Amino acid sequence: MTEGNTIRILDGSTFVVSEDTGDIEATPSEPTGMFSLDTRFLSRWVLTVNGERLNALSYDDLQYYEARFFLVPGMATHYIDAKLSIIRERMVGGSFREQVTILNHDEKPVDLQVRMDAGSDFADLFQVKDEIVNKKGELYAEAEADRLRLGYRRGNFRRETVISCSRTATYDRNGFSFSVHLEPNEQWSTDIDVQTFALGPGGRDLRMGVRAHGTERLALQHDLQEWIAAAPKVNSECEHLARTYRRSLVDLAALRFSPLSLGGTTLPAAGLPWFMTMFGRDSILTCLQVLPFAPGLSKTTLRILASLQGTRFDDFRDEDPGRILHEMRYGETAAFEEQPHSPYYGSVDATPLFVVLLDEYERWSGDESLVRELEQECRAALKWIDDYADLVGNGYIWYERRNTDTGLENQCWKDSWDSISYRDGTLLPFPRATCEVQGYAYDAKMRAARMAREFWGDPAYADRLEREAAQLKERFNRDWWVDDGQFYALALDPDGRRADVLSSNIGHLLWSGIVDHDRAERIAEHLVGPRLFSGWGVRTLAEGEVRYNPIGYHNGTIWPFDNSFIAWGLRRYGFAEEAAVIANGILDAARYFDGRLPEAFGGYQRELTKFPVEYPTACSPQAWSTGAPMLLLRTMLGIEPHEGHLSVEPRLPIGMGRIEVLDIPGRWGKVDAFARGRLDLHNLAD
Repeated sequence: MTEGNTIRILDGSTFVVSEDTGDIEATPSEPTGMFSLDTRFLSRWVLTVNGERLNALSYDDLQYYEARFFLVPGMATHYIDAKLSIIRERMVGGSFREQVTILNHDEKPVDLQVRMDAGSDFADLFQVKDEIVNKKGELYAEAEADRLRLGYRRGNFRRETVISCSRTATYDRNGFSFSVHLEPNEQWSTDIDVQTFALGPGGRDLRMGVRAHGTERLALQHDLQEWIAAAPKVNSECEHLARTYRRSLVDLAALRFSPLSLGGTTLPAAGLPWFMTMFGRDSILTCLQVLPFAPGLSKTTLRILASLQGTRFDDFRDEDPGRILHEMRYGETAAFEEQPHSPYYGSVDATPLFVVLLDEYERWSGDESLVRELEQECRAALKWIDDYADLVGNGYIWYERRNTDTGLENQCWKDSWDSISYRDGTLLPFPRATCEVQGYAYDAKMRAARMAREFWGDPAYADRLEREAAQLKERFNRDWWVDDGQFYALALDPDGRRADVLSSNIGHLLWSGIVDHDRAERIAEHLVGPRLFSGWGVRTLAEGEVRYNPIGYHNGTIWPFDNSFIAWGLRRYGFAEEAAVIANGILDAARYFDGRLPEAFGGYQRELTKFPVEYPTACSPQAWSTGAPMLLLRTMLGIEPHEGHLSVEPRLPIGMGRIEVLDIPGRWGKVDAFARGRLDLHNLAD
């Protein structure tokens, strides 16, 4: 996985970010190195031959879990005269392994000193993100006869990196070296094994029993082949669509994460490099996106999140009974409660979305047993909505962090500090209630009513939930409507004053179903209108708003995940052509990112830039951007579960051509869907 001259490979909870030579020279502010469980286990990994640094001829990120680097000594001007070539082959799985091969192209023998400088600062990922690596414990390095042991200890918290080689090496505290003699046309190689250990009390490795996807290349290849074989096949006359789908499927495989306490089960991690861990909101929304293509992720995600559901009141972690976690971390700062992510519950939307996912999963899979298994967790989540999330007492979900030192200020998906404002640009006071979360609550109650009536044997509870949902919908359509703009407000402040800006959040209201039908057409017009729609996608904040910035994180950029749910919502309300406009823009943008949609990209008008402008710090790959093409496929083909069957009602853009989605799994077994584009998008986009 390549970002500029940065090479990224990952598998599960382990990832490596290096230069295009394969070298790692980390600084406190750069997410380069080998990371696992929120700790940097290698911060220096530099290969030299006879004291000389190497230069890259080319590199290849072969699969998400391996890369190969072709190198020569010296600078680029020496390429034509290079008498040596060096190949570094790297793989991550249960460990980090590298094979170094040196070939002598000279007509005479050579003697070489081959050295790998190795070191680790054992930085917590939060410290790297904050550009402050301030270790309070003890770093150590121990050179043994057959290995180099790098370590860090602080009380019972210990992390170690152990490096060994298949060839005899000389180890010292700063690395290891080889004396190599090569005859003409001879080659030499060594395998280097880097093992990482997360040690708890008594020296026990906390990761014992956690399933890696395989520690050998063949096992990793087999795992990926099985993953792809199990997914539906997408064939399309539009070649970039098929390529984007394949890239998304592989990236989703790479982002599977196994939590420490629940060995063997996986859920989607949020994204590389900062968020290779479980996130309630991100994991749930990704599962919703990929249900027709990887339904098994939903079951494990629901079980994992249910097992960690809040049970008490904890201001440090923003925990309440019934609340679904926001984020889980395993690094030093979490272990010593220097930040609250152990786990942290500061998400206002993960809890209703948990209920939404369970119902949607059952509609697809027919897995009644899971709905019954998680009944109490669902009831606890709904109780949280009513009893603990209504901070103002007016029937809406609000948020305000109780941990004012390290907790999140904004606990909705637009979680940057400046994302929630009035029309004049000033920020709202706390507590805040954002519009899309009220839609999620409405949807959760409607879906829970179905589950209560059909699976929990509690029709009275179902009736109550439906009454509450209807009251919420009526109240919402009264309190949140901005008459002079003909859209729903982004948020309310505690006095009921509206954040009267036009934002992408109104699209989420469509997929939740809370929008009154007589207002839906106006919302659809806004979503494909010139203020929100750039030609590539829907902006997070409309052009013309005071805080609009085409490269503002949540104030004007385009988020592929956001657009995929907006398109899905448009289809729900019958606006198939508008949904196709958005799908067409996002999938066109994917071509410029080699099929891998980033977390966000610039909101510039398409006619101005001619190509989507990258957002500089966007995660890539990122789970819900990886899932966006899959939800857009579902939306364009109109694939929906209906009374135990799969219905298909395609509406594709012109130029998309014929699409086949084969072997879509569900309660119906496996079925195929076919479509051909017929729409004229030109007039709509104008």
